[in-house]
Amino acid sequence: MGAFSSKQQTESAPCSLLTVKVIKMKNLRKADLLTQSDCYVTLWLPTASVKKTRTQTVKDNKDPVWNETFHFRIQNEVKNILELEVTDEDKHTADDHLLTVFFDVSKIQLGETTRLSFQLNPKGKEELEVEFTMESSPDVPEKIFTNGVLVAREVACLEVQVDEGRMKTERKFTLSVGGSHEEAQNLTLRTWLCRAAPAKFHYVKYNQSELDIELPRRQLIRVCWFFFCLHNKAEGLYNEAEPQTFVRFYMQASPETNESVTVPLNTLPIQEQVTIPPNKTFDLSVKSKDWTQGLLCKRPKDLDVRLGYDLCSDEKNFLQKRKKVVAATLKGLLHLDQGLKDHEVPVIAVTTTGGGMRALTAMYGTLWGLQRLKLLDCVSYITGSSGTTWTMSDLYEDADWSKKDLGEIIKKARIQAAKSKMSAFSLESLKAYHKELCQRTIAGYKTSFIDLWGLMIEAMLNDGNNHHKLSDQRRAVSKGQNPLPIYLAVNVKDNVTTRDFREWVEFTPYEVGFLKYGAFVRAEDFGSEFFMGHLMKKLPESRICFMQGMWSSIFSKNLLDAWHAADNSEDFWNRWTQDNITEIDEVPDLPERPHEMPTRMFTPAGSLSNALRDILTDRPAVSKYHNFLKGFQLHNEYAQDLQFSKWKDTVLDESPNQLRDSADHLELVDTAFFFDTSCPPLLRPERKVDVILHFNYTGGSQAKPLERASTYFTEQGIPFPNTLLNDEEKKNLKECYVFEDAHNPDAPTVIYFPLVNDTFQRYLAPGVERSTAEMSLGNVDISSAFSPYSTRQVSLQDEDFNKLLNLTNYNVQNNASTILHVLHKVVDQKKQAWSSQVAS
Repeated sequence: MGAFSSKQQTESAPCSLLTVKVIKMKNLRKADLLTQSDCYVTLWLPTASVKKTRTQTVKDNKDPVWNETFHFRIQNEVKNILELEVTDEDKHTADDHLLTVFFDVSKIQLGETTRLSFQLNPKGKEELEVEFTMESSPDVPEKIFTNGVLVAREVACLEVQVDEGRMKTERKFTLSVGGSHEEAQNLTLRTWLCRAAPAKFHYVKYNQSELDIELPRRQLIRVCWFFFCLHNKAEGLYNEAEPQTFVRFYMQASPETNESVTVPLNTLPIQEQVTIPPNKTFDLSVKSKDWTQGLLCKRPKDLDVRLGYDLCSDEKNFLQKRKKVVAATLKGLLHLDQGLKDHEVPVIAVTTTGGGMRALTAMYGTLWGLQRLKLLDCVSYITGSSGTTWTMSDLYEDADWSKKDLGEIIKKARIQAAKSKMSAFSLESLKAYHKELCQRTIAGYKTSFIDLWGLMIEAMLNDGNNHHKLSDQRRAVSKGQNPLPIYLAVNVKDNVTTRDFREWVEFTPYEVGFLKYGAFVRAEDFGSEFFMGHLMKKLPESRICFMQGMWSSIFSKNLLDAWHAADNSEDFWNRWTQDNITEIDEVPDLPERPHEMPTRMFTPAGSLSNALRDILTDRPAVSKYHNFLKGFQLHNEYAQDLQFSKWKDTVLDESPNQLRDSADHLELVDTAFFFDTSCPPLLRPERKVDVILHFNYTGGSQAKPLERASTYFTEQGIPFPNTLLNDEEKKNLKECYVFEDAHNPDAPTVIYFPLVNDTFQRYLAPGVERSTAEMSLGNVDISSAFSPYSTRQVSLQDEDFNKLLNLTNYNVQNNASTILHVLHKVVDQKKQAWSSQVAS
């Protein structure tokens, strides 16, 4: 496990009991100038409980003393970060959050009691003193799934049954279990019903979960008394409790404003039904049972989320079939005497950038050029983003598209590009969109403007509704007859810029998953509801238009993203809006271990900064899908995992509580908000891509997108060649560049095609000069202010479509010798590498 784990493992992992005693503070800072703070400390350990606990408030004191003790049951294999939030209580305004200490409890060893003083401000001698004790838990070890980064824990199912008894009126109940999949449910008992269906909650079995019951106030005393007795029994207190003790329990469980009672679920016996003694009007019974165990509780129930960084079995099978196609094609193209063996066949990929109708058209031309050279049958992967995903989605509706004459397919695309798009914005269309979005909401999806955008894309590029889905594209790769398509999006968070937080999410006809976490779900299950790796509610798979809207969500940019793209001014705004997080010392020093995180202190920005951040980071719309990582926790050594480290690149990666929060939905946007390339999935080492044909279709700089990608991959330690061009080269771009890293055999060779109009102006085809009458057809205005290929354009007239199509087609064919030379070289290198490996 640990740093080298890449496959899902099932483990038996013990829990521990953590005791935290908040002792005192010294020289506490003031929240205002006039008085000392009225201070209390809130404790939150999200991996153990979704609820926060707190100390009493000590009034008007710079050296408050609490000496209050709190208990947590923790899973040792997950990263447990305790948050100690120091707050000044205010009567008439919101309490002032002064600071928060983040402490990695794995620093406390089993069987030890350690008293620590956190040095919050050494100059002001401000300290927080806390005592920690770690003990073994008497519970049976927990069965967990893990790939060394994510951990899926055991899930229990709570059933709550309410029977009507002798009710005369309708009675309503609200039941909730924080942190469960269901969260809250409402039950209504009517006099003509004998028995309502039980409410079910799925929750982490070993968490400190609680059932909250809101019911008519006159029933609360009876319910509270029963659970109070049950609690005493669980705690080993078998004697009848004193009345005043019960009153305290009742008042804590049921404050006047809430009319509710809270039941700790760890007091309930597993597999046994507990019933409140008969009531005049209703009966309530609860039963908690193991849910993630198979028959006889001997085998954990399989996860529906695949944990592992390896390729799925379907993709491996595809590659075996595709290798035969590639090997046969290369034998003829490279004039080889013998056919290639499996280990000699290079993995070749095509990657593209976005740009609306410009990208759609240019990609058709590129693929047409590759087909004419018979190079398309050498390609194993095609990746796209934004506008090129429109081209890919259209092509992969045909199971044999690359075997057919692309010229005929392009004719249909030309018609769709040239047609008027006004009907897509008509009142009739808007009514149809509204109807489908309502149906989508009823089905369980959370809709946004991006879904509307997807329907508009469909209307602009099709003559009717397209019922094609991502998983349907499996037909096009079932025999290895076409390259495997990979689409890409970026997962973002509220109130954080894309530069500070983003996570690559890839989409294939087989799976959708996170590169960083090694977590994947079947393509047909994407959008469904999951909890702790288990499929809880199957939703109908989205039509491809909704995916297109997400992959090209041009409306998701916030102000900081826009400013960064314009002039790199984001750093200026960050200084005004970011919270302050610093590493702090604790006394005495604890022995350091590689997987432990340093203790940090969080100091919130002021209210003005928070308001400014909300404005600058607000995104007009994002595509929201149910989070299939919901419930997962991070492994104690996740940050040292080599696979995770490849994609560990954001400010939250060292903050596990914020990194893997309990968000119900993913927020997915176009990859161009970070950098415009669809390369990342090709650099997964498991895909072993040897050659990348990189085609740029952006309307701005033809060098910057690849430069940004190259710089990013270098910083991440991901093998990739240096693609930087000097200023002179940027002024006079060529049609094709070859970038290699001779010192790193793991780095792919990149053949880069910027979108330039060079020799095409003089040549109709490679080696065929244009006549005087044809010279105007070589004049393709790609980037001027009057260019018909602006990203904002939703239509292209036939002449403009043909010009761009022929340009990208020509640029591929005109550089055929360069491509073939690289392929020949790579094949020779693979043969030599194999020979050296065998010899050694």
